Amino acid sequence: MVEDYGHVGLTLRSHHLSFLRADLEKRRIVTCREAMQARDGTWLEAAGLVLVRQRPGSAKGVMFITIEDETGIANLVVWLKTFEKYRRVVLGAGMIGVYGRIQREGDVVHLVAHRLTDLSAELASVGDRDAAFPLPHGRGDEFHHGSPVADPRGFPKWPRARDIVDPYLHLDAIKVKTRDFR
Repeated sequence: MVEDYGHVGLTLRSHHLSFLRADLEKRRIVTCREAMQARDGTWLEAAGLVLVRQRPGSAKGVMFITIEDETGIANLVVWLKTFEKYRRVVLGAGMIGVYGRIQREGDVVHLVAHRLTDLSAELASVGDRDAAFPLPHGRGDEFHHGSPVADPRGFPKWPRARDIVDPYLHLDAIKVKTRDFR
């Protein structure tokens, strides 16, 4: 996996955190999926690779971070005081551990950061581990291993979006839910 990234910039193998999951579970660090499914007000610790850091000018110093692990993504909210305390971790870490409280409002779920940890060293250790990196067999290996999935050419063809027409022309009944960002 490390060599894949070094040569090509991507890998077809498992997600980085899947190789660290046993160690993270020993430290009681949950997956992003478990964090996003937790009840409102629950205190927990999650970890993931940093995908996006956003600090909108209109957010009064609040930073929004999106992290990812092998199960999905989690949205973090870092208040200004927490950002100032953990500035180096927030801006420099490739992999972050975050302890905080789950905040639910409708369908929107955030993990409000209380403490942030730089886990980049653990991420760097993935290449040094002796664990086997299983290769998924692909189309070239079907002779030896059999076909992993059904042939997609045999699936039914669905109509393209532009070919779908409302025969009753109920266009006035379509309501688009808008959001006011003022």
